[in-house]
Amino acid sequence: MIHPTAIIDPSCELASDVSVGAYSIVGPNVRIDAGTEIGPHVVIKGPTRIGKDNRIFQFASVGEDPQDKKYRGEVTYLDIGDRNIVREYATIHRGTVQDQGITRIGNDNLLMAYTHVAHDCVIGCHVIMANAASLAGHVRVDDYAILGGFSLVHQFCKIGQHSFSAMGSVITRDILPYVMVGGSPTKPHGINTVGLERQGFSPESIRQIRKAYKIVYKSRLKLEEAIQQLVEMTAETPEIQAMVDFLRQTGRSIIR
Repeated sequence: MIHPTAIIDPSCELASDVSVGAYSIVGPNVRIDAGTEIGPHVVIKGPTRIGKDNRIFQFASVGEDPQDKKYRGEVTYLDIGDRNIVREYATIHRGTVQDQGITRIGNDNLLMAYTHVAHDCVIGCHVIMANAASLAGHVRVDDYAILGGFSLVHQFCKIGQHSFSAMGSVITRDILPYVMVGGSPTKPHGINTVGLERQGFSPESIRQIRKAYKIVYKSRLKLEEAIQQLVEMTAETPEIQAMVDFLRQTGRSIIR
């Protein structure tokens, strides 16, 4: 399962069925759980934990030091969950002590070729980052979000669940759950109807989410007034609570 040209630090903890391809390097303080496949020419640096049944393709760099000038060699971490796919030339960096000291990636995510996850990012589950999509430091991406190819996300932004960014989006503010953004400059363009249908949202829930979108983006209400109207909708459409919570927690304001 371990190619003879691979270099594996003796301190690593690899499950018995982990495979490591030719010329890959797995450094100290790395733990890799069962069923994970590491392709050829991959570099993994610790402290890093990689869960079960992941696939990491050739030339990926996983767990490297953060690209932060404040970094002084402190012990920081990367934690990757289960069943993720990390494609060619993707780069994932550990956290910094200026934040929580850890970069986290959940389960069932697809990071396509040349994607970048910077220090202290938190990615949920079932996220898709298309080719060359890049996250600056301290970004949060919630479940089922999709970032189109070459999307660029400014540091400290939050990307809401089931949202969608079009190819080449430059994201400098938060994206509300369920919302599609795109264009230059990046603007909201309705809700992610196709994505919601694929994830089993009912037609009535989608209709109510579209109504909530119009309250936030079309009504010209102040944000607090819009939030109050959304709160009143949550009794019949619980999915809208995600929009309410997100609006109450946004730090950089939403793309609006």
